[in-house]
Amino acid sequence: MVGRDRDAEGRARSARPRDGLGRPLPYGASGVARQPEGVVRSPAETVGEAQRLLDAGMPFHAHEVFEDAWKSGPQEAAPLWRGLAQVAVGLTHAARGNAVGGARLLRRGADALAAPGGVGRPDAGVPWYGIDVPGVVGWARELAGRVEAGGGPVDPVAEAPRLGGASPPPSG
Repeated sequence: MVGRDRDAEGRARSARPRDGLGRPLPYGASGVARQPEGVVRSPAETVGEAQRLLDAGMPFHAHEVFEDAWKSGPQEAAPLWRGLAQVAVGLTHAARGNAVGGARLLRRGADALAAPGGVGRPDAGVPWYGIDVPGVVGWARELAGRVEAGGGPVDPVAEAPRLGGASPPPSG
């Protein structure tokens, strides 16, 4: 039996390189640098780093940035970061060609952000940190519909949402 890859703390963690969409590559292949886990960032740093990764076509890595924020930030902001992580993973799946999973996760994240009394409601009392939450919700729902209708992989750079403002116009 072959032993599992472990990180410095002894947790199971694949040492295989990954591509820009987080897919494992064969050992020895050159991949992209992994997003470090457990990084505590300010909300502005989280939004800036996630947007940089989204713009670079790396939504899987952006999801990891949001996940760090949800796990390390104030509890009242966790639903915001969790919903954003879900839409980033939805874009990841859509870019990988998984239309069903991509659409499902895009909608799940949008629904979490827009739930009655949820984080995406101005009266929810949750800080948005400059994020255009209603814009992200609309973008995610619109992309989910196109992904389901088209079925093919989407270009993660062309489809990257604008977290702090208007998303680029839909392609196709």
